[in-house]
Amino acid sequence: MYNIILAFITAFLLTFRVIPPIIVLAKKKKLYDEPDNRKSHLEITPRLGGVAIFAGLLFSIILWTPFGYLGDLQYILSAFIIMFLIGAKDDIEMVSPVKKFTAEFFAALILIFKANVRITDFYGILGVHEIPFWASIVFSLFVIIAIINAFNLIDGVDGLAGTTALLVSVVLGYWFFNIDRIELSIVAFAMAGSILGFLYYNYSPAKIFMGDTGSLLLGLVSAILVIKFIEINKEPGNMAFHIKAGPVFALALLVLPVFDTVRVMTLRIMNNKSPFQPDRNHIHHLLLDLGLSHMQVTAILTGVNIIIIAGVYYLRDMDINILLMILVVFVFSLIGILVLIHRKKVKNKKVK
Repeated sequence: MYNIILAFITAFLLTFRVIPPIIVLAKKKKLYDEPDNRKSHLEITPRLGGVAIFAGLLFSIILWTPFGYLGDLQYILSAFIIMFLIGAKDDIEMVSPVKKFTAEFFAALILIFKANVRITDFYGILGVHEIPFWASIVFSLFVIIAIINAFNLIDGVDGLAGTTALLVSVVLGYWFFNIDRIELSIVAFAMAGSILGFLYYNYSPAKIFMGDTGSLLLGLVSAILVIKFIEINKEPGNMAFHIKAGPVFALALLVLPVFDTVRVMTLRIMNNKSPFQPDRNHIHHLLLDLGLSHMQVTAILTGVNIIIIAGVYYLRDMDINILLMILVVFVFSLIGILVLIHRKKVKNKKVK
């Protein structure tokens, strides 16, 4: 228990103290984001906040994880370093999507084959339970890369990506603590501490952005925590804290990045565009266009996320396929309502 608390405090303090000199350095070296018609900020802003998050997270995990619990953490930390290096390079000097994907691919392979971060069971979704080894590898590879990029895509409003990752880390960190998986709880709460230290400087008006260094790392850690939760949750020894619809609960934790990414990429493909081509069709962009501030957007989306997590947890013993259908219909209904409101406002503006 004390190691977990100390990991959280250490990560918070280190991140909090490292960011001010990073801001000074980024401005001096002109390493900042400049506003354009696609981005939602109005002033040039340093983008190396992810460096501080990485420092707080890594140092805290290494310092406070008991030696006997290290296990597969060495491989997880190796994947962290890959994400940090490719993210930092992209924040300093633009990296091609192919190189970024290659780094994500290798980090995911390390996690799957060395750290055993792998989904092996669908819990009965569409009648599927345990899946073959090769299918487990392919699906886990897809899930890890998808979550990493989903966090990268929602990082367009002050505080949003950080707050979303904070929810994942606190909820799963507490769950891992209850089942005595101290090493994973330390990873989760170290991330939570680092995020809180960063968010102090990221809430509007943002003094610094996390950049790809931060969003790629938060996506990677979230993927690890979620997959580990799905796998450990089905072990017989954890029945006291078992969540019958484990994968649906995991999806509820990641509801914003997952559903927003699916929606945006589908729209791009339907419009004969590359699914990776940036645009202003994300949910946070639609809310900003309605006249909401960055903090209002973050508060609304975080509030909805919490309600969905609580709702799925309350219905956790329901048939998993029915619960999944309820979640999908509910989320897309909310998105549909938002799109209709947005179109109506745009139409009224054109009339005027």
